[in-house]
Amino acid sequence: MATNETDVDFATFQEVLQGDVPKGRDGKHKRIVTRLLNDIQRLKAGTALKVPLAALPDSKENIRSALNRATHQRGIDVATSSDAENLYIWKIHPKA
Repeated sequence: MATNETDVDFATFQEVLQGDVPKGRDGKHKRIVTRLLNDIQRLKAGTALKVPLAALPDSKENIRSALNRATHQRGIDVATSSDAENLYIWKIHPKA
Protein backbone atom coordinates (compact mmCIF):
# COMPACT_ATOMS: atom_id res chain seq x y z
CA MET A 1 0.00 0.00 0.00
CA ALA A 2 1.38 3.42 -0.96
CA THR A 3 1.69 6.06 1.70
CA ASN A 4 0.49 9.57 1.13
CA GLU A 5 1.74 12.79 2.66
CA THR A 6 -0.79 12.66 5.50
CA ASP A 7 0.63 9.33 6.70
CA VAL A 8 4.05 10.80 7.47
CA ASP A 9 4.56 11.01 11.22
CA PHE A 10 7.57 13.31 11.24
CA ALA A 11 7.86 17.02 10.56
CA THR A 12 9.21 18.11 7.22
CA PHE A 13 10.47 21.43 8.57
CA GLN A 14 12.23 22.44 11.75
CA GLU A 15 10.22 23.69 14.72
CA VAL A 16 11.14 26.92 16.52
CA LEU A 17 9.68 28.67 19.52
CA GLN A 18 7.32 31.50 18.62
CA GLY A 19 9.45 33.87 20.68
CA ASP A 20 12.37 33.14 18.34
CA VAL A 21 10.43 34.08 15.19
CA PRO A 22 11.66 37.39 13.73
CA LYS A 23 9.06 40.14 13.76
CA GLY A 24 8.85 42.78 11.06
CA ARG A 25 11.41 43.52 8.39
CA ASP A 26 14.55 44.35 10.32
CA GLY A 27 16.61 43.31 7.33
CA LYS A 28 20.03 44.31 6.15
CA HIS A 29 18.73 47.60 4.74
CA LYS A 30 17.09 48.85 7.92
CA ARG A 31 19.87 51.29 8.84
CA ILE A 32 20.03 53.08 5.47
CA VAL A 33 16.23 53.06 5.03
CA THR A 34 15.75 54.55 8.50
CA ARG A 35 18.25 57.31 7.69
CA LEU A 36 16.56 58.01 4.35
CA LEU A 37 13.10 58.13 5.98
CA ASN A 38 14.34 60.62 8.57
CA ASP A 39 15.75 62.86 5.86
CA ILE A 40 12.64 62.49 3.68
CA GLN A 41 10.43 63.66 6.56
CA ARG A 42 12.50 66.89 6.74
CA LEU A 43 12.28 67.69 3.02
CA LYS A 44 10.64 70.94 2.04
CA ALA A 45 8.23 70.97 -0.89
CA GLY A 46 10.12 71.16 -4.16
CA THR A 47 13.34 69.62 -2.81
CA ALA A 48 14.87 66.17 -3.17
CA LEU A 49 17.50 64.11 -1.41
CA LYS A 50 20.66 63.56 -3.42
CA VAL A 51 22.19 60.30 -2.21
CA PRO A 52 25.57 59.26 -3.66
CA LEU A 53 25.34 55.69 -4.96
CA ALA A 54 28.77 55.06 -3.44
CA ALA A 55 27.24 55.71 0.02
CA LEU A 56 24.66 52.92 -0.38
CA PRO A 57 25.39 49.54 1.22
CA ASP A 58 23.73 47.67 -1.67
CA SER A 59 22.57 48.29 -5.22
CA LYS A 60 20.30 51.25 -5.88
CA GLU A 61 17.61 48.78 -7.01
CA ASN A 62 17.66 46.91 -3.70
CA ILE A 63 17.70 50.11 -1.64
CA ARG A 64 14.88 51.56 -3.75
CA SER A 65 12.82 48.39 -3.17
CA ALA A 66 13.43 48.45 0.58
CA LEU A 67 12.56 52.16 0.71
CA ASN A 68 9.41 51.52 -1.32
CA ARG A 69 8.22 48.88 1.18
CA ALA A 70 8.94 51.18 4.13
CA THR A 71 7.25 54.25 2.65
CA HIS A 72 4.15 52.27 1.69
CA GLN A 73 3.92 50.91 5.25
CA ARG A 74 4.01 54.47 6.58
CA GLY A 75 1.75 56.00 3.96
CA ILE A 76 4.44 58.30 2.57
CA ASP A 77 4.34 58.96 -1.18
CA VAL A 78 7.79 59.31 -2.68
CA ALA A 79 9.33 59.25 -6.12
CA THR A 80 12.88 58.39 -7.12
CA SER A 81 15.23 58.96 -9.99
CA SER A 82 18.90 58.27 -10.52
CA ASP A 83 21.86 59.03 -12.70
CA ALA A 84 25.28 57.39 -12.89
CA GLU A 85 26.36 58.78 -9.52
CA ASN A 86 23.30 59.59 -7.37
CA LEU A 87 19.89 58.40 -6.26
CA TYR A 88 17.34 61.21 -5.92
CA ILE A 89 14.32 60.87 -3.62
CA TRP A 90 11.49 63.32 -3.05
CA LYS A 91 8.06 63.41 -1.47
CA ILE A 92 5.05 63.59 -3.72
CA HIS A 93 2.80 66.30 -2.35
CA PRO A 94 -0.93 66.10 -3.09
CA LYS A 95 -2.15 68.78 -5.44
CA ALA A 96 -4.45 71.29 -3.81
